[in-house]
Amino acid sequence: MALALAPVAGVAAPYADYVIDARTGQVLHEKNSDARLHPASLTKMMTLYIAFEAIERGEISLDTKVTVSKHAASQPPSRLGLKPGQKIALRYLIRAAAIKSANDAATAIGEAIEGSEPAFAKRMTRTAKALGMSKTSFRNANGLTAEGHLSTAHDMTMLGRHLFFDFPQYYNLFSRRWADAGVAKVASTNRRFLEAYEGADGIKTGYTVAAGFNLVASAQRGNKRIIATVFGGTSTAQRNERVAQLLDIGFGKAPNRAVVQKPAAPNYAVADGGEPGGAGKIIRLSGAVKTARKPIARPVPGAAPAAPPEELLLAMQENIDSVLEAVQSADAPPAPAPAEIAQAAIAALETVAVPTPPEGTPQPVARPAAVETVALAAAEPAAPEPAAEAPQDTAEAAPVEEPAVILAAAALTDDIQRPVARPGAAEPAETVVVAAAEEAPVEASTPELPPETVAAADAPEVLDLPAVATAVEETTVAALDTPRETMTPIARALPERVILAAADAAPPDAAEPLEIVTRVSTSGGRQWAINVGNYPSRYEAERRLLQTALMEMNTLDEALRKVVPRRGGFDANFVGMTEETAQLACRRLVARNADCEVVAP
Repeated sequence: MALALAPVAGVAAPYADYVIDARTGQVLHEKNSDARLHPASLTKMMTLYIAFEAIERGEISLDTKVTVSKHAASQPPSRLGLKPGQKIALRYLIRAAAIKSANDAATAIGEAIEGSEPAFAKRMTRTAKALGMSKTSFRNANGLTAEGHLSTAHDMTMLGRHLFFDFPQYYNLFSRRWADAGVAKVASTNRRFLEAYEGADGIKTGYTVAAGFNLVASAQRGNKRIIATVFGGTSTAQRNERVAQLLDIGFGKAPNRAVVQKPAAPNYAVADGGEPGGAGKIIRLSGAVKTARKPIARPVPGAAPAAPPEELLLAMQENIDSVLEAVQSADAPPAPAPAEIAQAAIAALETVAVPTPPEGTPQPVARPAAVETVALAAAEPAAPEPAAEAPQDTAEAAPVEEPAVILAAAALTDDIQRPVARPGAAEPAETVVVAAAEEAPVEASTPELPPETVAAADAPEVLDLPAVATAVEETTVAALDTPRETMTPIARALPERVILAAADAAPPDAAEPLEIVTRVSTSGGRQWAINVGNYPSRYEAERRLLQTALMEMNTLDEALRKVVPRRGGFDANFVGMTEETAQLACRRLVARNADCEVVAP
């Protein structure tokens, strides 16, 4: 068995290497870095990346009990020694895969997340494309040689950089020499290099006959961090020596100071077939535009409005005609034609008997030109009474104006009431005089209005409403003293008592209490918080906040640390967070067995 795992003499795997400045991604050295080669157990870096991503998304937790399948338990060495049907926490599988490079643990992780290893391999390839690893494809979760299971030195170096920046809370796994994997204590496959090279803190080894001895290593010295990758080493010692040389080259070329440029987040739109920076797949519509619609020009200030098209006018006219026909065909009783009503009103006015006023009766005052007269008429005109002989001078004193009769007829037909403007409006005030049978005034029932009323009517800006109301009321009462049998039909239709009262000015609205704004919030929805425990002293609470901030930098980077005194101690809170960030931070902290509770605003 040992001979089968040893490299075959005289058959060397293809060689490739790649060196970058981890802070900026700058390439410092490369050779054959885009050749597609067998990654071997470097594959487990992607298995662990997806596991960390699934924990962060809440798909699974570190304490989830995973049932080991027969397929996972049957994987060849390196192995943790899992048995079919065995239950083991995910955290132990992660330790075994990262530190011991156990194949059975890696397969169990993939099955726990996606249900089967082939489904998990598809997710691995999709994630690789989202990270920009364009020449990488996976067929399993552990890296055993399989057709189409290939990657490059460039792609694996990029994956190592993403592990460092995207999941710093888990990166320490790759620097451990030993770890408790639940069922056994496991040793790191990379412990020799970690102990031999100053500043080395990861990342992952790999070996198969087809791949040779592979290693992605990271080391930090001062402000510099270098990542180097080697594919196709001939032995563990030769590979480690070559990686050390590459790291030395990197530290020699990298500047002392550099602005850290974190790698971009995974772009799953690209992985699903979209374009870089796009939102997903591109959908192309078939068919060409046959007619380009011309936009309507903006109206020019001061220009005369354009006449509507003739087609629009015809359509409007047809629509209006159809509506009129529908209204006329309704079940309501037919109304008399305006022309018939007007002729009946003229005949009634011409044949009405007007009594002779006694001597000394004051003559009616002419209506001022500035006063608008509103004629009130009954809904149904009274039938004309038999005409009586009237004195000639009375008939001449009551001329009938055709426009006024038509106005009265229209009022009888449509029952339109025009609202009267409230005093104090922007337009000049109007004096409305309610006169009984204005079209045919009866001299005996229309006493002279006081001079104050006439003066008020001539002055549109200053109006004495109480005086006008009093005069109109006296006029109405005097007119009603006339016997009803001597009145005209329109006068008899009037109510027996009409009272006009000046409308008092509306009282001003009660002053609403002023709302005093003492602080304007600029949080933009960052009103959520998380609580990481209650402590007996302020010092312990602040210490816990600092530890948590260092542990969970991704989600707590912009949050504010706040200690709140309580009766039982001091609450350690992170405030100024959005709901989504608070929920995500708590999920990640709970996954690491830390106390966390989301505090709503």
